[in-house]
This record gives sequence, C-alpha cells and structure tokens, in this order.
Amino acid sequence: MAELLTDDQVTEALRSLPSWSAQENALMRIVELKSFPEAIQVVNRVAEIAENNDHHPDVDIRWRTLTFRVSTHSKGGVTALDLGLAAEIDGVLDALG
Repeated sequence: MAELLTDDQVTEALRSLPSWSAQENALMRIVELKSFPEAIQVVNRVAEIAENNDHHPDVDIRWRTLTFRVSTHSKGGVTALDLGLAAEIDGVLDALG
C-alpha cells in the first residue's frame, strides 16, 4: 500500500503537476471544457483509467466544468497513487488538444 506523503513531498511533486493544487489532504484541479458532452467524455475516460488502477478520484460535474479531487482515503491524504492518477488525468485533458 502507498505511504502518505509529507507536505514537503506534495509541494515538490506539484512542480510537475502545475494545474493541480493541494487542498484539504487532497490534490485538486478544476477544468472548463468546451461543452457538456466533452466534459462527460473526459469523465468517462478518467473512469476507465480509475477502474484499471483501482484508484478513483472524486469528480464534480457542473455543466462543462469538472473538479477533480484525488486522495487516498484509506491513508487520509496524498500518496504516490494520487500523483500518478493526477498525471493520467492531465494526459486525458492534454489529448483534447
């Protein structure tokens, strides 16, 4: 099982995840897509990744705005699993062009 990262480790890791921030023992990213269907396509792709990794983000959908929140609930904060998932979510969003 992944170990909880310290605040300093999270801060350092966020240098490679500039669209993310640390908030309340989690990583958070808010993104606005072109349309509601595009937002749902992103959520569906992230859902596939999450299922394959057996590590799931919290996702809030507000029309075309998505809020992703990743943390390892069983550890009570951010672990390497969350950094990996955040990077994969970035990849999905980057693929939109």
